[in-house]
Amino acid sequence: MSSRDEEFLAQLRATFNVEAAEHLQAMVTGLMEMEQLSTPTAQRERAAVVFRAAHSLKGAARAVGLADVESQCHLLEDLFAGWKRQGGLLTAVATDAAHRALSTVSAALGAPAVATVAQQSAPPALAAEHGGPTSGDTVRIGVAKLDAMLVQAEELFAAKLAATQRAEDMRELAHRFEAWKHEWAAVESESRTLRQATVRPAPGDVGHVNGPALARLLDFADWSADHVKSLERHVAGLARTAQQDRHVIERLVDDLLEDSKKLLLLPFATCAAPFPKLVRDLCRDQGKEAELVIRGEDVTIDKRILEDLKDPLIHLLRNAVDHGVEPPDRRTAAGKPPRATITIAVTPMDGRKVEFTVSDDGAGIDVEKVKASAVRHGLLSPDDALAISDAEARALTLHADVSTSPMITKVSGRGLGLAIVSERAEKLGGTVSVESELGRGTSFRIVVPSILATFRGILIEVAGRRFVVPTAHVERVARVKADEVRTVEGRETIALDGRAVARVRLADVLELPVVEGSDATTAIVPVVVMFAGDQRVAFAVDAVLDEQEVLVKRLGRPLLRVRNVSGATVLASGQVVPILNALDLLKSARRGGGAPARAAAPVRSPDLATKMILVAEDSITSRMMIKSILESAGYRVQTAVDGMDAFTQVRAGRFDLVVSDVEMPRLNGFDLTARIRADKKLSDLPIVLVTALETREDRERGIDVGANAYLVKSSFDQDDLLDAVRRLV
Repeated sequence: MSSRDEEFLAQLRATFNVEAAEHLQAMVTGLMEMEQLSTPTAQRERAAVVFRAAHSLKGAARAVGLADVESQCHLLEDLFAGWKRQGGLLTAVATDAAHRALSTVSAALGAPAVATVAQQSAPPALAAEHGGPTSGDTVRIGVAKLDAMLVQAEELFAAKLAATQRAEDMRELAHRFEAWKHEWAAVESESRTLRQATVRPAPGDVGHVNGPALARLLDFADWSADHVKSLERHVAGLARTAQQDRHVIERLVDDLLEDSKKLLLLPFATCAAPFPKLVRDLCRDQGKEAELVIRGEDVTIDKRILEDLKDPLIHLLRNAVDHGVEPPDRRTAAGKPPRATITIAVTPMDGRKVEFTVSDDGAGIDVEKVKASAVRHGLLSPDDALAISDAEARALTLHADVSTSPMITKVSGRGLGLAIVSERAEKLGGTVSVESELGRGTSFRIVVPSILATFRGILIEVAGRRFVVPTAHVERVARVKADEVRTVEGRETIALDGRAVARVRLADVLELPVVEGSDATTAIVPVVVMFAGDQRVAFAVDAVLDEQEVLVKRLGRPLLRVRNVSGATVLASGQVVPILNALDLLKSARRGGGAPARAAAPVRSPDLATKMILVAEDSITSRMMIKSILESAGYRVQTAVDGMDAFTQVRAGRFDLVVSDVEMPRLNGFDLTARIRADKKLSDLPIVLVTALETREDRERGIDVGANAYLVKSSFDQDDLLDAVRRLV
């Protein structure tokens, strides 16, 4: 075969691959629909579509020399022809044989088990069904070319930012002439007086000997003034032109980028097409029955997001069949229909986001099994497993290694599937949540952007470096005074909306050195409060600079996955700035990525022996233990047997700090703190509460009454106590 013939055959097969994907998908979809129909007439009408697709694919396969595909299509034709002759409903044996033939065709084509046309283009039939153009006014173009065009369009976003920056620079330059005009106006009258003196010197004025030189100097000053005024007018004109150009470029780039992104928007149906067969095959393998309901098939989403979410959605469907759906006899015994319902729903949200919900009406999540798996793999201690809520336990299913399956199978049991779902959603800047009711079913919700490329971000400065955090994960930006910081369980907290929110230095999370003038040495510190679900953390930064639209640049190898960083962007100044991963930051803060509570101001070095601490504790064992810890650190310590005894002593003596239990007779620690704060002479006395009460309400009550630190005995560490004391005295 000549090189020209080989080239022609390669082009022919490339065209065939696209056509084959369409025919294959039409057959799979048609066969799945036939299985749902209950009358022979309806089945025959749908079978005609499958038969035509098989016949067309057979002819195309013959043209490119794919004998295996041709023979399987011929087998499908024989199968449907025989069924038509016999009449009646299509049997399960026949449908299984048809599915096997389709799987063989997929393998011969080198495609997935069920081809998805989204990898090439939207099928004409599908486009027409969803109101798109018909094949008569469409053209095939490789997705790689569309991707390249979108990248080029996205690059113009940098030109837009640069035009904006240049316009601002010109405006600032134009404003600088205002200062010159002010100064010139102040001396212009004196210049005129000097010129008159050179022309008509006063009697006895000896300075007229320099008249010609002074005149030349004044001439130059006048020329300079005229020249500067001319420059001012020219710069003002350039500034107006730059502003006009900026608006034009912004409009053109925004429109081009928006239209380019729409080229890669595909209906969810192109991704969801393989899912019904997947659920059917999984149920057949496990002896279960389930119907897959897909809602929101016409919702259009960025092709890149659909590609990234395809595997997570498959994992969720596998999880639903393997863990959620019960066998028919068990469902019947529980009063449920023998056939389960699994639903995938896609819903557009505000702010260019889209929500994917995968739910089932199966057995639900057994939180006790989840806790046991988490303890077995070291994610939780037995005590923590008893303390966490059911919602927190369900969230653990998103961690690697956590699985409720008693054995590892080819479908699940390794505890990886849901972790992949979580990681992929986080990579896209989204979130995953899970809801479940034992015996009633489970729902997983994935919220991700509907379009990639640009988003709103907040520009911050940390340790002399600049970063961008996604606005979508920022609840608020605030300024916090150093004396508003409290310590709870060895961690710094601030009060927001009546709740204690952890305060973590972003420099610590990012493992950056603290530079002079950072939040460690200032009285008022900016914080960026980030959130995901119910979790909130206030990250202390050096400065909050601006909020702006930024273009996301994904990291390439070997930086595909960098902790706490999701990508980068280029500012209008040309500076490359990392984009921080908000969910990673929250995880790092939760795992202790931030440093433990430490002084918000430079630590003083007083003579500890001069510091007197009062310890109020009704338990003699705890009282002596705390007394011993403090005395070993060099402090002088006095003790009180309850709150009333402590209040009497602080009013009569002089103390630098009070360490108190909460549950005490006569006067508890909360009331003791409130009384001290109400006394004008004692109101500034630092108070550390050490207690067994560890609920969120108790911690918030401790902060509300004015405690400076709140340490829980169950996680008590003497270093936490000493850190809190050093910070406060």
